Amino acid sequence: MSPLDYDEVTSFLGEWGPFQLSIFILLSLSTVPNGYSGMAMVFLADTPSYRCRTSRLNGSSASLDQTGGESGRGCYQLPPLNGSSTGSSTGSSNGTGLCVDGWEYSSERYESTIVTEWDLVCGNAWKVPFSLSIFFLGVLSGSFVSGELSDRFGRKVVLFATMAIQTLSSLIQVTSVSWEMFCVFFFITGIGQISNYMAAFVLGCELLGKNLRVVYSVLGTCVFYALGYALLPLCAYLVRSWRLLLTILSLPGLLYIPLWWFIPESPRWLLAKGRVQEAEDIIRAAAKKNGITPPEVIFKTSSDFLISGKSEPKSSKYTYMDLIRTPKMRHITLLNGIVWFIITITYFGLSLSTPNMNGDPYLNCLLSALMEIAAYVLAWLLLKLLPRRALITCPLLTAGLVLLLIHVVPPEYSGVSVALAMGAKLGVTAAFSVLYISAVEQFPTVVRGMGMGVCSMCSKTGSTLAPFFPYFGHYDQILPYLLMGALTVLAGLLSILMPETRGAPLPEDLSQVQTLNWCCDCCRPACSRKSRETEKTHKLPPSV
Repeated sequence: MSPLDYDEVTSFLGEWGPFQLSIFILLSLSTVPNGYSGMAMVFLADTPSYRCRTSRLNGSSASLDQTGGESGRGCYQLPPLNGSSTGSSTGSSNGTGLCVDGWEYSSERYESTIVTEWDLVCGNAWKVPFSLSIFFLGVLSGSFVSGELSDRFGRKVVLFATMAIQTLSSLIQVTSVSWEMFCVFFFITGIGQISNYMAAFVLGCELLGKNLRVVYSVLGTCVFYALGYALLPLCAYLVRSWRLLLTILSLPGLLYIPLWWFIPESPRWLLAKGRVQEAEDIIRAAAKKNGITPPEVIFKTSSDFLISGKSEPKSSKYTYMDLIRTPKMRHITLLNGIVWFIITITYFGLSLSTPNMNGDPYLNCLLSALMEIAAYVLAWLLLKLLPRRALITCPLLTAGLVLLLIHVVPPEYSGVSVALAMGAKLGVTAAFSVLYISAVEQFPTVVRGMGMGVCSMCSKTGSTLAPFFPYFGHYDQILPYLLMGALTVLAGLLSILMPETRGAPLPEDLSQVQTLNWCCDCCRPACSRKSRETEKTHKLPPSV
């Protein structure tokens, strides 16, 4: 059997039936909590207006800060001005001392946040963006280990194990008695969050046919992720206490326990591990669910499936080193890693900036989520017509240029700046959704989990830095947009090098990886000959 025949051999199942529908819905639903688990910090860690508690100096009151205290207001005790009980100051020079009695916070918008709980203002204000960076460090760690675990122990096992980690650590986080405890369990939540998302994404792409992979990747995981994001401002609007809000957002994870008995393991992964009978049992169960009679023999041997009749030792194990072992594999890994790193900075930088934009933060957050849903639907429609590479490059270049234009908008037209930022969010999100599909189709089955894990690791390295981009806005409101715009244009230019994967079957082993788009059409034959000669000099050993 040819290594490219998996889709053909299982084509008797049909493209769309009860089996595919159940897989599509159940795996998509598993991504809903991922849409709000990290982004909840927009409300959990928002900083309300604050001022010093009643001063010990002559019983005077302190001024109310409206800006977050970055310029010193709200961080120092002030004497009464003109006989009034409140005043204002633009710096520490007018103060009579630090807020030794702590701070009072406005309860107009929130009953409590982690900022009001642990006084994360003034000298401790840096802890707010750092808290989210801790989460993304957990996501980064999860990206590093989940890919290899998924390739070694299976997509399904990693999916449910990490969903349990995410839910339990988030519930324990509710009971935090200190900022340090909150961050420790936020780190663990991040490990679970990205691990189960990537496992669900890869599992769905491997269970569904190639025509459904696009629908699942965009209208499945991405749209359901955005729906989770859209639920966040609704829950935050109704629940103004951070502990109660986090509890409500964590409990739905318990509803996914029964899905263990309805979601199967990936037959592709089982075949790669030589577990032919288990893979065949899953396909037969799928055929029964679709009301189809399967052939008597579906898969002869795993070696027929993997490498064109050349058997691979069962002891063969792939590692992260295989992602850089051959030139083609190395180029694919490095290029994807760089683009994922940059695009995530812009994506999360814009998402986390919603409280800093003019207008209601709940409405801004909802608008940001709706932009994501619109981007995913638009990407799905265009994927039927245009190549993958064009749908990554064009939105990134457009979004980058739009962000660079924000600095020319006059301050009195702040609505235009918000509209431009939302337009850029739409472009970046659309490109990101297609990038997921393209990456899955670029990495071969034997290292796909590790490849996606490395991409996610690079992505979350960027997301670890992203919370500080909105923080820069306290000093210069335009600086974050200039930085994100320049980086996004760079990512768009680099994405031109990505190989086109539209209509191509999923590669199964390292020999089937495509070459980067280094060459123009006129010199492509020469480049292809050079690539084949280079591959021969880096021939893989029979066992890695």
